[in-house]
Amino acid sequence: MARSGPSGRGHRGVPHTADLRIEAWAPSREACIAEAVAGLVDGFADVSAVRRLRTVELDVPPGPDEDLLVSVLDEVIFRLEVEGEIVLGSGFVPAGGGLTARLTVGDVVEATAVGAVPKAVSLHGLRFGPDTGIGGWSCAVTIDV
Repeated sequence: MARSGPSGRGHRGVPHTADLRIEAWAPSREACIAEAVAGLVDGFADVSAVRRLRTVELDVPPGPDEDLLVSVLDEVIFRLEVEGEIVLGSGFVPAGGGLTARLTVGDVVEATAVGAVPKAVSLHGLRFGPDTGIGGWSCAVTIDV
């Protein structure tokens, strides 16, 4: 299912054998990461009835763009598995070569399952960077379920 948002932003799940494959696009690197997070969550849960609990702020250390994307998606999966929290929204700002992430979270028990729960981010077929075709950034990532 593809979801397009404001200002040329969006994400979609694409067919992939036994895993979840996400494509996302946006005008900026940070907005593209936010779309990838939304695509990950949309791939396994309906969060429309989940109440917001809090906003978590964390620093993502400097590194290549692909590493930043993987670190953020790993954090979303960690919060789900360990903290019992599901990400309802995200925002990112550049910070010293890395990112400052703000994740709005809710209680996962309030979500409705629509797909298999993610287990890990696969590095196979990972793509993230500027996309001249859209005049912004795009990514494609496989999630092990």
